[in-house]
Amino acid sequence: MAVSQFTPISEVHMGKKAAKKATKKVKKAAKKKVKRKPNAAFMKPVKPDDKLAAVVGMAPLPRTELTKKLWSYIKRKGLQDKKNRRMINADAALKSVFNGKAQVSMFEMTKLVNKHVK
Repeated sequence: MAVSQFTPISEVHMGKKAAKKATKKVKKAAKKKVKRKPNAAFMKPVKPDDKLAAVVGMAPLPRTELTKKLWSYIKRKGLQDKKNRRMINADAALKSVFNGKAQVSMFEMTKLVNKHVK
């Protein structure tokens, strides 16, 4: 019985796949990592009013840091709703920031906080 000169289809197919993977890796390595430039509007320090300052402090902060401090306050005091984690239960300090609302969603929170920065 003579040995076949042809390679099985599965081996040919696997060879193509391996070649494609190798080229993808080379292309990926060749791509330079472009450092993402932060949005200047978010990085501009804003001054919280008296109501918000009771929660995050009086110092001017970028909006990103302001949000981080607000979330750390919420987590430290355990103000996230136990069942629906998207909802924040306001304490006395946050109620004044949230216009008297006892509970707000995390998405609504940023809109309400924007009214308290200058």
